[in-house]
Amino acid sequence: MKVGHAETQSSDAASFVLEAANLLMDRHCQDVLVLDVIGLSQVCDYVLIGSGTSDRQMKSVSNELGDLGKDAGFPAFRTNIDTGATWIVVDFISVVVHVFEPQQRAYYDLEDLWADARRIDVTTRTSAS
Repeated sequence: MKVGHAETQSSDAASFVLEAANLLMDRHCQDVLVLDVIGLSQVCDYVLIGSGTSDRQMKSVSNELGDLGKDAGFPAFRTNIDTGATWIVVDFISVVVHVFEPQQRAYYDLEDLWADARRIDVTTRTSAS
């Protein structure tokens, strides 16, 4: 059976979102969560959410995410940072990453917004190297 372009692209996005989640965890972001929103969202396939520990850390992580995306063939389409650097969004089209200050994350509660999404466990890492 031939694998279609959309299926291959979704598979690539699944691999990329896990790499991005690992990056967040490696950089000490907390409560890292991957949501599979395929069929629920018209704009992306995966939502990655993490909590940062400081505005400086969050900005650094967002820059590293941009580099990771470029290297993985998922260049960032857009990055938005709110005025207080309490919420950073990096949009890779099929993957959208939200890095929040913990109080902002609780306020916007994206986990509840995407309550029907399948949660992908990223707490136990498998080493490929």
